[in-house]
Amino acid sequence: MSVDKAIVKRVARLARIAVSDDEAEALKSELNTILGFVEQLNEVDVSGVEPMTSVTAMKMKMRRDVVSEGERADRVVANAPARVESFFVVPKVVE
Repeated sequence: MSVDKAIVKRVARLARIAVSDDEAEALKSELNTILGFVEQLNEVDVSGVEPMTSVTAMKMKMRRDVVSEGERADRVVANAPARVESFFVVPKVVE
């Protein structure tokens, strides 16, 4: 896939980035280089490779699924600097 100046301008507009014509020309070559690398990656045969979560073989740590005590809200907020009933009171951050 080849990127032209119009596509660069469209992507910049979608990303809400102001791009001049000179910058669009430079970005065009950079995006074409990146897409060329991605096309090289698509040529690699990974049909026999299993997906992995880590580069080292390891078993995921799991906790036991057991019933535990509930209704600990009073103990949870016991050391809170400010609280109302079972809720933390914090300063307003959104106006």
